[in-house]
Amino acid sequence: MDEMDVVELVRRLGSDEDASRKKAAFKLQSNISDLSFADDFISHGGLPKLRYLILQATGNTLAYSLASFARLLEVDRGWDYVNQDVVERVVELVVTHPLVNILRGAMAILGAIVAHQYSPSASSSRSGSFGFRALKPAIAIYPQFLEMLVSRLSSADHALCANALQLINALMRDATTNDGEAEWPRFIKKLQELGVIKAVYTLMQSTALQDLAHPLLEFQALTKVLLRKWRDVVVDLHKPEHRRALKGIHVASNPEKPSDLAEDGDDGQEKKHNPEKWRRLGFETESPSLEFEETGYLGMMDLTDYVRKHKDAFQKLLLEQSTLPPRARCPIARASLAVTAILYDHFEVDKSALDDTRSYLALETRSNYDKIFKPLILQWSRLHLAGLQAFLRLWKATGAEQEDFLKLVDLLRILLEAVVGGAKRERTVQEVEDEIHEFDYERLRQLQMELFELSYEDTWGHHLRQVRDELSHEALQFMKEQRIRCLLHGAWFSNSLAYKADAGHVTQQDLKLSSTSSFRYAKLSHNRRFLHYADFDVKGDQDPGFESLQEKLDLSLVSSVASNISTTTPPSTGCSSSTLKHLPHQQPQTSTTTITIHGYALSTSSPPPSSRGNAKHSHTHSKSTFHSHDISNSHRKEIPLLVLYPATHSQASEWLDGLLMLLGQQPITSETKKLTALVSEYGLKIRLLNVRFDEVGVGEGEGRGDGRGPEVPSREGLDENYYYDMGGT
Repeated sequence: MDEMDVVELVRRLGSDEDASRKKAAFKLQSNISDLSFADDFISHGGLPKLRYLILQATGNTLAYSLASFARLLEVDRGWDYVNQDVVERVVELVVTHPLVNILRGAMAILGAIVAHQYSPSASSSRSGSFGFRALKPAIAIYPQFLEMLVSRLSSADHALCANALQLINALMRDATTNDGEAEWPRFIKKLQELGVIKAVYTLMQSTALQDLAHPLLEFQALTKVLLRKWRDVVVDLHKPEHRRALKGIHVASNPEKPSDLAEDGDDGQEKKHNPEKWRRLGFETESPSLEFEETGYLGMMDLTDYVRKHKDAFQKLLLEQSTLPPRARCPIARASLAVTAILYDHFEVDKSALDDTRSYLALETRSNYDKIFKPLILQWSRLHLAGLQAFLRLWKATGAEQEDFLKLVDLLRILLEAVVGGAKRERTVQEVEDEIHEFDYERLRQLQMELFELSYEDTWGHHLRQVRDELSHEALQFMKEQRIRCLLHGAWFSNSLAYKADAGHVTQQDLKLSSTSSFRYAKLSHNRRFLHYADFDVKGDQDPGFESLQEKLDLSLVSSVASNISTTTPPSTGCSSSTLKHLPHQQPQTSTTTITIHGYALSTSSPPPSSRGNAKHSHTHSKSTFHSHDISNSHRKEIPLLVLYPATHSQASEWLDGLLMLLGQQPITSETKKLTALVSEYGLKIRLLNVRFDEVGVGEGEGRGDGRGPEVPSREGLDENYYYDMGGT
């Protein structure tokens, strides 16, 4: 816009016709952000006319004038025309005017005035005309200003919400920076009472986050500033508010009233002093102010808030604790301070100033919103209550004592990191509280062990890998022996046949084979070279011996073992179909679990009678092949030697992997792999903990305590037919 246009625009701003002024103000708001145009506008005397419109105009003319002046302040021009009349007029508009387009400009002007002292040119300006102090005379005239300002956060207009929140942020930053130690907490408390926390929490979880990202992130950073300032305030009993807070905690505990007279009756008029006045509440000493050193006044606020809002529960808890031995009493006050410290560390309050710049840059990508915004920090008091209650439950569930306090603090830290740290932005605080309350303690213990291992991995990674490889090999050998012992023990199998849908008509031979017997018993010989088996009409009360097993299979003739265990194992068993190879001719699903043992025979020979009928019904879903003879297989034909129908998936896993491992192959079922990993992990934990029999602190009756470890039970009367019970798995 050339100079003649600027002159004409300034002339029209001073016109007596409202339509001319409105058109000029509308054109001004779209050009005033240009610094060169702003300088030309000021040099031609446009500022006095613009201020006049702000003070006197109405409707759209007023809205355009407010927007123009706000944009002029953004380019750091026009500050000489910011006076008390302008501030009072704008505050009046915020309180009384309902139009959104007017409120946007008004709040933008106030936000610029409050934040102006932080700009580089603030030192050359009149200090009393800017900052929160510039608004206080006008707010005294319109005391409902803050209430109306907070209510604007619920507006459906996102731009208005953003301007209102920016103004609130500016007021909070100015108060915490320039007001005295007693003044800024009162202002923050007033904002909280007006519902600013709830309103911002709702905005932070809403779908409007993209339009409000910058002011919301600034409010989150300011929340951390407040938490840090409260933490940095040293608890001093010489301060009346600190002394009242601590006294309130003591009074809420319903202490025993001391007798008015001493026991001697005549001369003693002094009240008795309870020697455990503060230790009774869970402090470590009788000087409670010293125990707030880490958390400062923030810790006292959290403890006071809990006692005030849950007075009955607090008194009941203290009454329960009084019936316990001193070492078994839960230190409630110390637990509250520990929760405060955990939350302070979790939200990285001390890093807020350093991360502001990086967070603003990360806002350019919408996918980073869930990582940057932490709405739960606005629910600090509710998280503190949930954490304290979780600590009390852990104390009772574990039967902890005073010396276990730090261990439970570590457990609680893991719990809050898992739940609060894993919560998504849209998740409500009620859902987080419920998860903390219902969190499974076994899972918590598992998380603790995983973190324990990670800490060791960081320090002893190379050595741990060597130990883990060694233990994995030992665990595999252990499971090999266990699976083979299952074969040595023997087992019953169903002998019913499953006919395929595409196998054609059932022949008379099939009927004879299927009706010959109902059960098959198989057992590995002691030398582990032969598999003995026989068919029976009924299952006997006692397992048959080798003399009753007429058939036997030479394992040196076995070429491969196949099974369809993957398609018949429910997902809950943990077996994975990825361990088994599906052949093209198989059915999509079978109703019977099978284990088929294949072997080579000369092409002119026929299958053994025991497997002749079963051969046609073997659906090979998994095949692990191993060769036993050095005779050329070109003259031999692979045929089914034996088919077994396990009754359960565990039995199928035992026998399939037992046969494979017996003949030098790796296990393929997920159940065996799971048990192998379990043994290996327990071995690693024992190595890490350095547990030894002569160092375990066993109680009386559990060990001898003489350095020789616990007494091992006698094995007299036992034979080799026993199982390893893998933790009930």
